[in-house]
Amino acid sequence: MSRSTMVNWLLVLAVLVLAAAPLLMGSETEFGGADGVAAEQIEAQNPGFEPWFTPFFEPAAETASGLFALQAAIGAGFLGYYFGAARARRRLAREASGVDPGRD
Repeated sequence: MSRSTMVNWLLVLAVLVLAAAPLLMGSETEFGGADGVAAEQIEAQNPGFEPWFTPFFEPAAETASGLFALQAAIGAGFLGYYFGAARARRRLAREASGVDPGRD
């Protein structure tokens, strides 16, 4: 097994450990998100506060988390495309200049 393959597998293992650790540690509290905490703080500091507007669309929790996941996937797709295109552009520039293209 080459060194780069070993490093890749160790990185995958590290990501899995980091993702699983919070789930395994557990918690008695439910994660409410920053929006709920902010609303509570505003209400505590200004008891008569009235919001300026109401949302046009207030989806269910499952729909909201699905939309958030979709937004994250689209962002990851754009980043992946950008980095892939930049790498290809760099490789093509090296090939055109006569530098060894096998390095990338």
